Amino acid sequence: MNTEKPLFTWFGPWGLPVQVMPSTAFLLLLFVGLSASSVDSIVWGLNMFAILVTAIFLHEVGHAWGAHVQGIKVHRIVIHGGGGFCEHRSAGARASELIVLMGPLVNLGLWAVLSLGAWAILPTFPSYDASEEVWEAFFRIHDTRFEVIYWLDTAAQINLMLFVLNMIPVQPLDGGKLLHLWLLRVLRPDVALMVVGGFGVLCTLLWIPAMIALYFYVGFVLLFFPSLRMHWSMLRGGTRLRRLDRR
Repeated sequence: MNTEKPLFTWFGPWGLPVQVMPSTAFLLLLFVGLSASSVDSIVWGLNMFAILVTAIFLHEVGHAWGAHVQGIKVHRIVIHGGGGFCEHRSAGARASELIVLMGPLVNLGLWAVLSLGAWAILPTFPSYDASEEVWEAFFRIHDTRFEVIYWLDTAAQINLMLFVLNMIPVQPLDGGKLLHLWLLRVLRPDVALMVVGGFGVLCTLLWIPAMIALYFYVGFVLLFFPSLRMHWSMLRGGTRLRRLDRR
């Protein structure tokens, strides 16, 4: 759990306190620092930061809604440099499924809506054999529209990226939590814990070569590394539970 003191607090949906932690400022400096070659690039970095933080916030609101509709008290939403979390009263496995799933589903829904929005305002292009003057006039007239389309599409892709990232089935991502919750439907708790831990150990060992491949094929890497220690502890914890159950 994040132990930073809030940089500032405001109240979001259902009067929930939303705390922004100081490490969020380091994320802002990262975006601005990587794009500080000109005023336009700084504005680009600020826009990217705003889109990412908004997507993270709405992701956490999704978790909060999943708890709220089930009558589970939500204590706060926290935004920090590494993402965010929704702190709520403990819930059972079935109730937790909806809470966990709603975060990624919000990002998936935003991707769909923003993509459709970008497509809806796309202007009709001139014919392929139109003169150079016609094409120049077309782009001059629709310059602002293309700017809007660019940012809508960018926001859509960031939300899709957050959905895919969060659905990776490793702890503490939502995908890892959902894998554990769904396994509890069909397996004993000790076996489910062992399976999740073992799968997480395998994914962690494959993470570095996967990130190298991602960098070469896509051009970026995820600023996240699953904990080998956590998954190994889960694997051993499940083993210990099985041994105790046999006694």
